[in-house]
Amino acid sequence: KRIAIPVRVEPKVYFANERTFLSWLNFAVMLGSLALGLLNFGDSVGRISGVLFTAISMCVMVYALLLFQWRAERIRRREAGPYDDRVGPTILVVILAVGVIANVYLKL
Repeated sequence: KRIAIPVRVEPKVYFANERTFLSWLNFAVMLGSLALGLLNFGDSVGRISGVLFTAISMCVMVYALLLFQWRAERIRRREAGPYDDRVGPTILVVILAVGVIANVYLKL
């Protein structure tokens, strides 16, 4: 007969989740700053790229928030298992690469 033992969650797990969230937000703010520079000081192609990078930055922010809440809920419920997301960062990199390729294509 198996005995269920509750999983002990150390406080550093909560802080690691917050640190990862802040890291994603830092990346989104840097990307948003690039987009703001393109919007303000770019030509017509720069403005189009600025709008594209602004949308990508907002997607990164939403992804970071959803991932933070998903992990926090799993930690609160003391669920065992990995808390990593293997698909999300890949999708974000592909979206970012599409944005950069679109910028290069528009400049040609």
